[in-house]
Amino acid sequence: MSSSLISLFPSMEFSISLQLLLLSLSIIFIFFYYKPTTSKNINKTGTKIYTLFGVLPELMKNSHRFLEWATEKILSSPTNTVVLRLPGGLQGVMTANPSCVEHILKENFENYPKGDVFNTYFLDFFGGGLFTSDGEVWKVNRKVANHALNTKSYRNFMMDNVALELETKLVPLLETLSKTGEVFDFEHVLERFGFDNVFKVAFGFELGCLEGEGSVIGYEFLRAYEDATKISTLRCMYPSFWWKTKRFLNIGSEKRLKKAIITLQGFVDNIVQTRIKESEKSTKQNKDRTPDLLDRLMAMHDNEGNYYSAEFHRNMTIGVILAAQDTTVSALTWFFWLLATRPEIQTNILKELESIRARREPENRQKFAYTYEEIRDMQYLHAAISESMRLYPPAPTTSRSCSGDDVFPDGTFVEKGSVVIYNAYAMARMEKLWGENCCEFRPERWLGQDDISGGLVFKPENPYKYPIFNGGPRMCVGIDIGYIQMKYIAASLIERFEISLEDKERVPQILFLFTIGMKGGLPVTIQPRKTTTTNGVVAN
Repeated sequence: MSSSLISLFPSMEFSISLQLLLLSLSIIFIFFYYKPTTSKNINKTGTKIYTLFGVLPELMKNSHRFLEWATEKILSSPTNTVVLRLPGGLQGVMTANPSCVEHILKENFENYPKGDVFNTYFLDFFGGGLFTSDGEVWKVNRKVANHALNTKSYRNFMMDNVALELETKLVPLLETLSKTGEVFDFEHVLERFGFDNVFKVAFGFELGCLEGEGSVIGYEFLRAYEDATKISTLRCMYPSFWWKTKRFLNIGSEKRLKKAIITLQGFVDNIVQTRIKESEKSTKQNKDRTPDLLDRLMAMHDNEGNYYSAEFHRNMTIGVILAAQDTTVSALTWFFWLLATRPEIQTNILKELESIRARREPENRQKFAYTYEEIRDMQYLHAAISESMRLYPPAPTTSRSCSGDDVFPDGTFVEKGSVVIYNAYAMARMEKLWGENCCEFRPERWLGQDDISGGLVFKPENPYKYPIFNGGPRMCVGIDIGYIQMKYIAASLIERFEISLEDKERVPQILFLFTIGMKGGLPVTIQPRKTTTTNGVVAN
């Protein structure tokens, strides 16, 4: 078992009597709920099947390298689909077959909801928001999120805020670190900056995470969010009766999860309630303030003209925070690591940024702020970020529940109640999809000739071959603003700083929670970029 798992389930949290109680409950579960599997000890894909616990022992053995283990099993299958037997006779299906992914996300969408299995693990944390809902509730959540996020005014508001947070917080911090020459965890810095940025966009609130422990509010929220994310995700690694028993007894990690959720929900609830009272006053200050995400949500109403509840706003904003914060930090962390290992790709990005600046009026060429049109024209940077997410998708696996017996296009029978997982991490390592160089970082694979200009432009891939943003009806509603934000941050930092790895030979070990991070973080040093461009613009 990995150290991260052990740290969340320390034996000192249990008295001897409680350990005996949990053991007794485990025996009761096995006696009453165990259903013998008819599978052989080794299935056709090479996965061991244990008579009592299905594949769980092998899964537990490989919990510290789950993605690698799952990829090995998928690549060893001729169809790139693997059927697993879980405790209690439950079937699990993992696939990296694009036709099967399309079947799940589009062709037979109604048969593959998030379902009870996903909600069992994450409903406590996310509530009934966009990430956990199905059916009509999901449709309402998606409609509201789409209307709130995909407007020109929100896009401009988000870009202005990113620029401000960069100039007033992240860049000054990195400049200070460049003067000291100290090694620091770049992932940790990006994480704290991400929280400050998303809270300003969502609530107009200064969280102060980048200030470190000096900001009590920011530190408490960050700690609670980390606990809630880790513990909710690690529920998936254990039989449900184990953590449900701990939740019922309010002990151990489940006690910490409950406390973390109360902190998070109470914090957001307080902001929502305060904003409701402010909106009722309708002051000139409220009218003059640029609407943030919460303002936009509160201005919406359902088909009957009723405004949505405070709980609805809380669940929606917590979901947006996860999507905007965790996925962006994950994507940028792996992107900057890959970039540091391939200086020629960084040079290509700098050339593209230089060419974009060259189109400006001379008096504006030294300004670091970018327009929307300039961000849109960063085609090579767009390709590089997409390629980074191909190799290290922020959410490498996504699960669904099968609500009725089905057959995949590759012939795999999927029985009702199965847990179905499609694995984007494994797909990136399949030669049949991406060629012999599938494991290489090559932004050029995303570029093609524009039919009109003849120049190289970004060419998107089939979403079922590249399901980083899902596909079908559940396609991510924030793709465009996500790319804008990542490109803005990446371009700003690449132009100003040279980021060097502390250990150039180290390949980071994946830390897989809700999104993938790096075990041990990303230790780097940083210095101002001193290259002078051909247009006479000094980057720093």
